[in-house]
Amino acid sequence: MIRLCILFGLICFSLSAQNTAVDSLYLEDQFYVGLTYNTFGSKPASLEQRNLPYGLQLGFIKDLPINKNRNVGFGIGLGYAVNNYYSNLIATKVDGKISYSFADEDTDYQRSKIVTHLLEMPIEFRWRKSTPTKYKFLRIYGGAKLGYVFSSRSKFVSDDYKEVFNNNDVINFRYGLQFNIGYNTWNIHVYYGLNSLLDDAFVDDDQLLMRPIRVGFNFYIL
Repeated sequence: MIRLCILFGLICFSLSAQNTAVDSLYLEDQFYVGLTYNTFGSKPASLEQRNLPYGLQLGFIKDLPINKNRNVGFGIGLGYAVNNYYSNLIATKVDGKISYSFADEDTDYQRSKIVTHLLEMPIEFRWRKSTPTKYKFLRIYGGAKLGYVFSSRSKFVSDDYKEVFNNNDVINFRYGLQFNIGYNTWNIHVYYGLNSLLDDAFVDDDQLLMRPIRVGFNFYIL
């Protein structure tokens, strides 16, 4: 009985020591989930956004601290994103050729959108006020994000008509700048695309130069 008590005491002491141990090689913010409002920079004057253009992103970032305190470093990751762009831009496809027009006030329709599905690679420089035992802290992460569109569709829906097709005018290779700042769970996320969503697309003689901008929130998980 005494031996069992001693053994039980040693096990409890060992578990307590493990729980209070400080991980001097800790890592932070390696999984992320984000929700954004999507808009465009350099958009045509006739382009009007409708409904709620939204995006969802999630992925994994490898945390790479570069100092002893492990609160400065880099991050490189891989993730998935889906982005919906609702607007009055109507895409139609006839004999394999895509044409674009803007809906006027007399056009009755429910929604018109372009949706993209991407593989993304965020690359960040990271600064934060973290410690091995502090889980609520200020963070500022900035850098670039590369992406590849593996699926893109245009969709138009009215009361009596529906058209959906793969949109090969979407530029597959995406790149832009991103910035994240926040405290604890809530972090503001901003992405500014450096290339247009569409390649060599026109309405009449006006080229559709639309650089994606996304503003929302990122949630980081260890």
